[in-house]
This record gives sequence, structure tokens and C-alpha cells, in this order.
Amino acid sequence: MTELDKLAERNQRKVIRAFQKHHVSDFHFAGSTGYGYNDRGREVLDLVYADVFEAEAALVRPHFASGTHTIACALFGSLRPGDELLYITGQPYDTLRKVVGQEGDGAGSLRDFSIGYREVELLPDGGIDWEGVEAAIGPRTRVIGIQRSRGYDWRSSFDVAAIAEMTARVKRIKPDVLVFVDNCYGEFTEEREPTACGVDLMAGSLIKNPGGGLAPSGGYICGRADLVEQAAYRLTAPGIGGEVGAMLDTLRATFQGLFLAPHFVGQALKGAVLAAAMFSAAGFESRPAWDAPRTDLIQAVRMDNEAQLIAFVQGIQRAAAVDAHVVPEPWAMPGYAHPVIMAAGTFIQGGSLELSADAPIREPYIAYMQGGLTYAHVKFGLLTAFSRLHESGLIVIKPHTT
Repeated sequence: MTELDKLAERNQRKVIRAFQKHHVSDFHFAGSTGYGYNDRGREVLDLVYADVFEAEAALVRPHFASGTHTIACALFGSLRPGDELLYITGQPYDTLRKVVGQEGDGAGSLRDFSIGYREVELLPDGGIDWEGVEAAIGPRTRVIGIQRSRGYDWRSSFDVAAIAEMTARVKRIKPDVLVFVDNCYGEFTEEREPTACGVDLMAGSLIKNPGGGLAPSGGYICGRADLVEQAAYRLTAPGIGGEVGAMLDTLRATFQGLFLAPHFVGQALKGAVLAAAMFSAAGFESRPAWDAPRTDLIQAVRMDNEAQLIAFVQGIQRAAAVDAHVVPEPWAMPGYAHPVIMAAGTFIQGGSLELSADAPIREPYIAYMQGGLTYAHVKFGLLTAFSRLHESGLIVIKPHTT
């Protein structure tokens, strides 16, 4: 049995024990309508998530439109006019830049509410610039932001041990500071999550890892109970919070997706290891390397030019079960500074635990592949993508000789 199989088994046990602790039963899957008062399934789902992530409380809702929306609710809940958000992992993911007010004005950003934003760039080796962090933390600094995954950057993602160290260190500098983690793509890639290691608040998307390929939409926020409550007030309204919100017919898929997530994440990680090995053999640089530890789903590959980048993403689409006949092209996707090409032949629109690939069309030309509900699909996707590159005359595949 591989280490990735063992990881999946340990995380599977953790999820099952949380289900058992809270006596999950079929009546919890019924859902609700209208205001959604007294939805016991919704309440138990929150309790299960809180236990799985070793947090005081959780808010798990299909009403979050995306990971960015979920993160925005968490940040707006924790910050007040005059406060400052400081990201210590460099520039955040593209879609968050308008949320913090880094790009554009008048859109209801944090900056529009007199909430400051700064970031400390990473060191050339991808590490935290602690000298810069210590200089940047000031009296207004209320929240420290950490992005676990590489996003659209050519850097290593941060594992839970590194996040625990960051958390401890910033709290030594300023004990009352809050630590927030964007956990997208990271769930179940390790045995523990950031909230188990001192992080105050964390958010992620249900169409990524924890949704298990079944949750039709949504996100989760977990951490300190008071901070989760403040985020709930941003999702609905002050004084109402998580007490309302009809779950309709989403509960069964959301519970079952969480149950399946450890296994499917394990399958995706195996596929990422294969991808790294294949690209390395073809002469491309990829991160992480095939034999490196992993803390998220993303496999980044540096292409030589724009044509290779586009052909690879189109090849991944060609291997999909859904919309394989569609040929992706770069387009001005909302929230992104550059045109983006995205292969997303998925059952859940944008589902990133399913096999997908995307890339901003900018130098350096880096493709980001993630997901794969089955290892067999990832393998088929990679073979199809390499064939597409070869057919287009963009790479030369040498025959294997023994």
C-alpha cells in the first residue's frame, strides 16, 4: 500500500467518526425550503465539518457562490473600518485582488470600507520574508492572511506544519492578531488541517476537495465560533446568520461528498504524481516534483510557449466525459487580470476535484492541472493531452526502447 493510500484511509476514518459522533441519519438529508428554520440536517452538517477540521464551529452552505465569495464573507466578518489585512504569502489569488481593493475602486472592496490591505512578498526561494513581516505588522493589523496553495504562482504550496509555524510566529509578534487561511485545494491532502494547528479562521470551496465531486455548489468556513458567527452575518444578515437558509435538495450530496472526499483526494494526488513524472520525462519543469511531499492538488507545469499551454489544456478537455467535443479558448474570465483558458469537462461546473486544467495567458507560461475523481481518468487525460501536443508538432515523443 502506498503512502497516499494510507493517507486516504486515515482521513476516511476521521470523517466516518465525525458522522458517527453526530448520529448522521437519513432524515438529515431531507433539506428545507423557504427560510429554512430548524433545519436539523444543516445544523448537523456544520457540526460534522467542525469535528473533521478540529474547529470550534463551521458554516457549510450551498449559498456560497464560489471559494472567493466564501473567503470574502470570512474576511468581511472579521475586519472592521480602520483595521488592516496583511497577507504574508505574497499576492493572493487573482479573484481576491478586487475583494481587497488591490485592483479597481467602487466595487465594495475592503478598501471601500476603509479597511487597509498590504502584502509581504515571498523570498526568492518561496519562503516567508520574516524581516518584512515583522516590519509590516502594526497597530492596525487585525488579520494575517495565508494562502495555502500556490494559486497562479510558480512557488511551492505551504504544508500544515509551515502554516502552524507561521501562526505561532505572527502571534508572538502581535498576540491579538487573527490568522486566516485560504484552504482551497488543501483539504485531506494531509492528516491535519490548519485549524487543528492554531489557525483562527479558514475557508474553502465545496466544488473542490471537501465536496467529493458531489456537492453541487457552496463553501465552508470554520474556526473560532465567534468568527464563524460574524462570517455568517455577512452571508445573510446581522442577527440572522446561520439560523436561516433553505438547503433545498443539497444535503444528501453534501454529506455524501464529504464522506467520499478522502478517497477522491487520494486518487487526485496519485494522478498529480503521475503528471509530474510524465512531464519530467518529457523535459518540462513541474512543481511539485513527482517524489516531493504534497499539500494540495495542484500540479504546475512550465511550458515553453503560449501554443504549448493552450494545446495542453485543450488536450485535458478532450479526455473529459462531459463536453469533450468542446475546444477551450482563452477568454476574459470575470475577476482575472489576464485571459484564462480552462479545461472543465466536469459534472459540477468548475468542479476542481474533477480533472481540470487552467492557465492565465501570460509569461511564464504555466499550466495548472488539478483533480481527478479516479486515477484512471487522470492517466487517460494525461495521455490525451500529450497526444494533442505531439499531433500539433509542439513536442516530440520518442518511442520507448528496452
